[in-house]
Amino acid sequence: MKEILILGPGCYRCQKLYDDVQAAVKEIDIECEVIKVTDIAAIAGFGVMQTPALIIDGELKAAGKLLSKDKIKELLGEK
Repeated sequence: MKEILILGPGCYRCQKLYDDVQAAVKEIDIECEVIKVTDIAAIAGFGVMQTPALIIDGELKAAGKLLSKDKIKELLGEK
């Protein structure tokens, strides 16, 4: 099972990334856990300087930008 973390303090862009990840996961029907991390200390612990950030299975995939649903699906392994 994949673990997906969305890092951000809860701003519009962070919520948008979270919503888009949820939609992408539903569209490609994969088993995963999507976790929203809003605690600033926890975000800093990942070494992230810009939010929103996307971490998939412990690997930072994007920081400081929104991704399209297609890009999210690509990062999740959909061919």
